Amino acid sequence: MPIQGICWTFDKVAAQYDQYRSAYPPELFHDLQAYHPHDHTSRALEIGIGTGQATAPVLASGCHVTAIEPGSRLAAIVRAKFPADRLEVRNAAFEDHHEEEGEYDLVYSASAFHWIPEAVGYPKVYRCLKPGGAFARFASHPYYLFEGQEPLWEDIQRCYQRHMPEKLNAGKAKAAQRYDEQAAMRRTALAEHYGFTDIATRTYHREFRYSSEEYVHRLGIESDKIAMEEAARRRLLTEIRAVIDGYGGHITVRDMVDLNLARKPY
Repeated sequence: MPIQGICWTFDKVAAQYDQYRSAYPPELFHDLQAYHPHDHTSRALEIGIGTGQATAPVLASGCHVTAIEPGSRLAAIVRAKFPADRLEVRNAAFEDHHEEEGEYDLVYSASAFHWIPEAVGYPKVYRCLKPGGAFARFASHPYYLFEGQEPLWEDIQRCYQRHMPEKLNAGKAKAAQRYDEQAAMRRTALAEHYGFTDIATRTYHREFRYSSEEYVHRLGIESDKIAMEEAARRRLLTEIRAVIDGYGGHITVRDMVDLNLARKPY
């Protein structure tokens, strides 16, 4: 199911998003290249470029990238970051943007496709692709509830209980049903319902250790935090920072990134 209503928030903190949003594993782009080779003869479409965390490796292959980004501040950052002869940024929502049928060899989206209703997004991607073209969607799924860190997790949940009770309930459900390889394969399989074939799933695991300050900066660019009233957000993040400081000043976050691959038939 797409997340509705707060996708606009990232543009409000475009500079912070550029600074604190993590890049994607290099292995992911190696696997994407192996699945569907792309070079200077290829044209790619990136849906929801953000500030370009997934863009440089695709540009490095030589192909030209057209990026769709509804946030004007985000679009301005990537226009300044990458060469204009290799990257064209169109400030629009993918749902509203017109693309010619069969225009692209590769369409990809990094942690953005879930904002688009499934029944809109997949058929439009299908139309955009050339026969034999590939669609890649990928996303990061961090978690910090694991053996040895349960007390810290519980104390952070109490912060959410005071300031974001709806986040508390969602967090507990997410912890009980953490995104895993089976969930990644189910997400990949969605493409089959829209005529795609040759589906494949890749997953990557990594671990980050953040100081309390680094972690609250990362939280601060999450859409639900940005949507909060400023004073309430500041109180929440201050309390979470204090909790982490009480556990030695650092928190470990484990992250699973999934790559969902599919092909438009020839």
